[in-house]
Formats: sequence, C-alpha cells, structure tokens
Amino acid sequence: MKTPKRLQPLVDEGLIDEVIRPLMSGKEADVYIVRCGDDIRCAKIYKEADKRSFKKAVEYREGRKSRNSRRARAMEKGSNYGRKEQEQAWQSAEVDALFKLAYAGVRVPTPYGCFDGVLLMELITDEAGYVAPRLNDVTLTPEVAISHHAMVMKDVQRMLCAGLIHGDLSEFNVLLDDNGPVIIDLPQAVDAAANNNAKRMLLRDVNNMTQYYGQFAPSLLKTKYAQEMWLKFESGKLTPDTELTGDFVESEHTADIDAVLAEIQAAFEEQQLRKARIEGQAETED
Repeated sequence: MKTPKRLQPLVDEGLIDEVIRPLMSGKEADVYIVRCGDDIRCAKIYKEADKRSFKKAVEYREGRKSRNSRRARAMEKGSNYGRKEQEQAWQSAEVDALFKLAYAGVRVPTPYGCFDGVLLMELITDEAGYVAPRLNDVTLTPEVAISHHAMVMKDVQRMLCAGLIHGDLSEFNVLLDDNGPVIIDLPQAVDAAANNNAKRMLLRDVNNMTQYYGQFAPSLLKTKYAQEMWLKFESGKLTPDTELTGDFVESEHTADIDAVLAEIQAAFEEQQLRKARIEGQAETED
C-alpha cells in the first residue's frame, strides 16, 4: 500500500520497513500494521489537536508537570510555541505511561518509542496471529468474565500503585489475547496524586469494566473495587500485592450533594461518549 505521509519519515530512517495495512481509524489517532525487520508492529499516528474529539482534555492534563520552566509557562499562556509543546506532551504521555506500566507488571502493549507524533508499539494478536479483538466484540462465559474482571481489577490496582489512572477505560480500550485482557489507549492517563479528578475517573474506569463483565456474570455488579482501592491509596496502604475483596461500606456521613451531582454528570457524559464510540465504529465498518 502507499505509505501514509506521517509514516514516510520513519520509513526513510529505517524505523519501519513496510506499511502493511490500516488497522483502525479513530477520533484520536489512526493505527497501521507495519513491519520492522522481522517483527510485525503497530504504528499509531496521533491526530492534531484541532482534529481530535477527545473531550475535556484540560481535566486530564491537570497535574502533569514539565521539567522545562519555559515550556511550562508557554503551555500555560497558550502561545503558538506553548500549543506545540502541549501537543508533544499529549503525544509523549502515552509512551511514557506504557513504559511505566509495563515495568509495573500491567498488561499493556510493549512500546518501542514515539517519533514525530507516531507511536511504535507491539501488535496484540491471538494464538493464530490475527489481530486481537476488543472486548466489546466478544461474548464471555460467566467463569471467564469473573476471571478476566479480576485480572483487570489487579491491573487497575497496579496502575494506581504506579501513580496513574487510565481515565478512559472501557470495553473499547481493552483487547483480548490468549492470556486475557490487555489495556490500550493511554494518552489521557491521569496523575493519581496530582489531579483533582482522579477519584472520579478511577470510579468511572472501574464501573465501566464492572458493568461490561457484569452482563455475563451479574454477581460482579455488587463489587466496589474502586472505592476500596481509593481508600487504601489515600491512606498509603495500597500496594500491588494488597489483597482486595471488592467489599466496601459506604460512609454514613451526610452526602456531598455537589459530588453526587458531579458523578451523575460524569455518568451521563460517559454514556454519550460510549454512544459516540459505537456510532463511530459502525461508520468505520460501513
């Protein structure tokens, strides 16, 4: 196939030997299957900010720090230089998160580097070598749903211990290979300690996954892993080896009305995003 313009520099530099075919086209990035030497990998091309549809990006960037003070000031002012640096920071956030999470034992694609807005990473496949399906495209038995839900909860726990929250975790951002779920799409990963929206996003991530697996194993719908994780995280008692039960007793203190309304609004927005993803997927398949 004809080499996409954004991938041509990587071909010229010898980082990619052949562009095999498109894998998917999303609202945030386009992904191609490429050959690098003897390896078949993914090349994820991030779309420019004015062409992306990721909502409320400011919420996700909160807490991210730049080591370069000039760059940080420019990003705050929103100058042309600042917007360019902000875009580079958004693109590099995923590869940074992938390296960090892979080291922490989270099942994510192996990253190989980010070059001019193109992320090279492992292609997740099934036993036959075909591209692994997304969770929203599979049907599970109750036993497998319970097992895989436990795996995802453990990975979310490892992520939190590494200081990160996915921020957009759902059945659309998890692949299924022969060993279980693999978490993908992390450019919006949230700093768990520095972002004021961290708890809400953790609850949403866990709720999304529990709702998905709960359709196959309804007993999972009663679990409250996010609340249990966050309580231990805030108190400094959460480690990757902490055994969680999924049980959590809600506080009997007076409810925070603003917090409740924020949760309702977040749930509504997530429902709209999920609807948009489904519609977008349908358009892509057409």
